[in-house]
Amino acid sequence: MKYDPLKHHRHSIRLQGYDYAQQGAYFVTIVTHNRECLFDDKVLLRVIETYWQMIPKHFPNVILDEWVVMPNHIHGGIVIADDACRGEAFLRDSSSDNLIANKKGDLSLKHTSGNASPLPPRGALPNSLGAVIGNFKSMTTRRINVIRHTQGASVWQRNYYEHIIRDEKELDRIREYIINNPANWDMDDENPKQTRTQR
Repeated sequence: MKYDPLKHHRHSIRLQGYDYAQQGAYFVTIVTHNRECLFDDKVLLRVIETYWQMIPKHFPNVILDEWVVMPNHIHGGIVIADDACRGEAFLRDSSSDNLIANKKGDLSLKHTSGNASPLPPRGALPNSLGAVIGNFKSMTTRRINVIRHTQGASVWQRNYYEHIIRDEKELDRIREYIINNPANWDMDDENPKQTRTQR
């Protein structure tokens, strides 16, 4: 397909000015290149599941919440925890407006004040959401390309979708969405068959 600047423009889908290294909870969706249903293959599915579960080993400030691997994407809840408080229980603060969690993944709210820090001019901040997703995509791409004998091939779309989870009600709704996602695959926007049907 020929490059069309009107269709193929590249821009960041990150929230401008938001510090993705600050503690908080995020709902993330990462989609395969060309929405290829790679994870119908049980070996490749296991690679994704294994590397996703290893994220907290590489990023000790990260706690995983609900997640699911679909045929061509992964949905997951990721919590960037306060390094100083890792492993301890948090209590709800009546003035809270941000989600945080303990190492076991129990989520609660904690207030953070001040404006978001400016983003760095290039690359992801260490231990930020971008660093976590970048590492996951890089590791899984290398492993999948070794298995498939497709050195240098793209496995993931260039970017990823994230949503900042602002309160516990929203967290519950997102958890339910993730849990029910496999049952709704036939109607999923990422399902190539569904997309062709809608055109």
